[in-house]
Amino acid sequence: MDVVLYTRRGCHLCETVEDLLPHHAPHARIVEIGGDSDLEREYGLRVPVLVVDGHSVAEGRIDEATVIIALAEGGFRGRG
Repeated sequence: MDVVLYTRRGCHLCETVEDLLPHHAPHARIVEIGGDSDLEREYGLRVPVLVVDGHSVAEGRIDEATVIIALAEGGFRGRG
């Protein structure tokens, strides 16, 4: 399962999710969108954006339950 968190430096919502990921998806990649015009155009003020296997599964206020559900559904989707 490929897990990516798109984030922006100084975003407190992003920091919250960044703190959760090591516990639930230690293999997740964290991608800073600042300075990348393509990523800024795509994600802009929507950060944090959690993407599982290429599908945006959560954005904005993401709590621990949302992370757990998104990862579980992402894993289930990959088995079909």
